[in-house]
Amino acid sequence: MRLGLHLNDYSHLGEPGEMGPALARIARSAEETGFARLSVTDHLWQISLIGEENEPMLEAYTTLAFLAGSTSRIELQPLVTAATYRAPGLLAKMITTLDVLSGGRAWLSIGQGWNEQEATGLGLPYDHHDGRYQRLEETIRICLQMWSDTDDPVVSEHYQLGQTLNEPRPVSQPRPRILIGGGGELRTLKLVAQYADAMNVWGGDEAGQKIARLRERCDEVGRDPDEIEKTALWTFDVEGPKGVDGVLADLRRLHELGFTTVYGWVPDLGSEAQLEVLGSKVIPEVSSW
Repeated sequence: MRLGLHLNDYSHLGEPGEMGPALARIARSAEETGFARLSVTDHLWQISLIGEENEPMLEAYTTLAFLAGSTSRIELQPLVTAATYRAPGLLAKMITTLDVLSGGRAWLSIGQGWNEQEATGLGLPYDHHDGRYQRLEETIRICLQMWSDTDDPVVSEHYQLGQTLNEPRPVSQPRPRILIGGGGELRTLKLVAQYADAMNVWGGDEAGQKIARLRERCDEVGRDPDEIEKTALWTFDVEGPKGVDGVLADLRRLHELGFTTVYGWVPDLGSEAQLEVLGSKVIPEVSSW
């Protein structure tokens, strides 16, 4: 099993002028202690599950570019991009640029998006439920074409691209990997079966059911479900009531359900101390599973 560190709370990094150096230290520590991936939330305001909306929030791709310059091996991705927040051609170009400058460490990690308040607050597109699903699939298709050998035009329900030119080409071969996040058992997992290299769901009580439903969606499209990496999002709270043993128990549960990568966010992460505990007591254990 591999672990990824997920960053979704920047409120413990100090004043704005201190945030860059603190974030760089955390990223380097994550890489040195054995995390395979480093992901950041793609929100513009903090969400209520984590804190108050006026708490600090950094834009995802600017942050990933900074993290690329602070590290050398760890894989980099949003978890997950809201499909409506960036025009698909621009999104493909951003991920390509991140992939080139990081030496092939970038992922397209994407979902339909759900935070209407921040989207409408900042004037970003936000469709009804069906519209967001349509835009998600169209965005994936456009990114795939941008990473292909053709620069033909694309005309879809929501987007019109006159020429899908994309140079330089990605370093990742044959293209950056695609992760689709979300627990919708019919439409989201159908898109996973059709397009994705990995799925991501919340690692709670229904996590195992999502893998079962993915296998059904793969049967419908004629794809081997074992080709798709199963990943989950959870909490790595080594300083909480359950401690290290509780984190290991949660990871064991997810491993037994069939997940091979777990992204975890660490509450109150303002220093590298908690990452050192994870690196010395958790990662060595789960890497043998």
